[in-house]
Amino acid sequence: MSILKRFAKDESGATAIEYGLIASLIAVVIIGAARALGTKLTTTFGNIAANLS
Repeated sequence: MSILKRFAKDESGATAIEYGLIASLIAVVIIGAARALGTKLTTTFGNIAANLS
C-alpha cells in the first residue's frame, strides 16, 4: 500500500511532461516565426532583384 501512496505523490513524471509540452510549444512558435521571416525576406530580395534588373 505504501508503494501506491508514494506513486500517487510522485510528481516528477508530470513535471517532465509539462516541460516537454512547454519546449514543444516554444519550438512551434520559433518554426512559425522563421517561416514568416523567410517568406518576407524572399519577397524583399525578389523586389530588390527586380529593381536592379
